[in-house]
Amino acid sequence: MDILKRELAPISSDAWTLIEQHAMVRLKGNLSARKHVGLSGPHGWNLGAVSLGRLRLSQSEPREGIHWGLREVLPLMEVRIPFFLKLMEIDSISRGLKNPDFAGLEEAAQKAAWFEESCAYHGFAEAGVEGMIARSPHEPISLRKQVDLYQEFVERAVVSIQKAGIGGPYILALGTEPYLAVMAGDQRGYPLRKRLEGILGGGGMCWSPALEGGVVYSAREGNYELTIGQDFSLGYAGHTRDAVELYITESFTFQVLEPGAAIELKLNP
Repeated sequence: MDILKRELAPISSDAWTLIEQHAMVRLKGNLSARKHVGLSGPHGWNLGAVSLGRLRLSQSEPREGIHWGLREVLPLMEVRIPFFLKLMEIDSISRGLKNPDFAGLEEAAQKAAWFEESCAYHGFAEAGVEGMIARSPHEPISLRKQVDLYQEFVERAVVSIQKAGIGGPYILALGTEPYLAVMAGDQRGYPLRKRLEGILGGGGMCWSPALEGGVVYSAREGNYELTIGQDFSLGYAGHTRDAVELYITESFTFQVLEPGAAIELKLNP
């Protein structure tokens, strides 16, 4: 038996397959950062920390002439989001049900994706994670609601990163409101999204559930690293005669290696 304890769940193999497929679709639709940053892993449950490559020297000497220090590491955080599925719905999958009620699974998948995204963009101080926006030394660019000004905002963001000596391609990640505004376009003939993608130098535009405004960042190798121990997995927690308690879990951490590679687009009224 492994840590996920799936073999104890009253769930058929057909149902597990459908549950996993549904979870992966929801997760992928809500993840953006891991597609454009350096990715290390998945390494499995055994990876507990990432070496930061530094040594913190101690001032004490156990004995005269013995110098020592501790290797600095960044621990991985382990995330678990529980949810419930009705047992009747799960059993009905084996009877041919194609559209089971997976509302609990969908909500848990969205939470799991949001947390990884939030760590990458904003950081999570409790776990020692510094996000790309939090670490950026650049003054945020005010992203106002006038969509016809978006091209100017993105141009300014790219130039600011270039002035820091950091090349592209560049990624434009937007929250829901500005993303919808870009997709709707402005009054000019050539589509706004195409104009923005041209400025990004071969990068692209994406939506993130963890953003309100946006961020422009370099997708060049060596700027950011997402380390994954155990990638998104489904586990079993328990059940009653009516429902099964499952969970989505992941272990990961995020590092900002080049703080100047991102600049925030701060949404203002």
